[in-house]
Amino acid sequence: MKTSIRLLALATALGVAAISFAQAPADAPAGSTGQCRDGSYTSSASKRGACSGHKGVQQWYASAAGAADTSASTPAAAPPPPPPPAPAAAPAAPAAPVAPKPAAASTGGGSFVPPATPAPGGGPGLVWVNSSSNVYHCPGDRWYGKTKHGEYLSEADAKAKGARPDHGKPCQ
Repeated sequence: MKTSIRLLALATALGVAAISFAQAPADAPAGSTGQCRDGSYTSSASKRGACSGHKGVQQWYASAAGAADTSASTPAAAPPPPPPPAPAAAPAAPAAPVAPKPAAASTGGGSFVPPATPAPGGGPGLVWVNSSSNVYHCPGDRWYGKTKHGEYLSEADAKAKGARPDHGKPCQ
């Protein structure tokens, strides 16, 4: 009697443990080890960094060892056949030599270096409105007329369009 109760308790514990492991849904790509919060799937062996750039891990299907969970009752499947070889690409034409880019200025992580000369059209009483960030720059500012996208406007027109001053400092 004690033996049958112990076996029943052991079987129940194993059943609960097997259910507690998340399994990949049927529509997940083969080899998926987790799903990212943006809905994409990952096949990374480690949960750490698996969905970097995808808003993090939503659900992890792999075991602690890093492999996808499989139940002990299923026989081991044969490995999938190797993919067919890719067709040979035509040789690329040699690229023209490119002048090296100047070193990026230390401005908080940006890699864009402003050009030496500002865009034509600026002058007294005009600010440069960066259309990408909706920030305006005053004459004498290192970004005045030098961002990738923008236009010259009066400071009043820039404010009327909802632009804000660079670092909260309006022009004087």
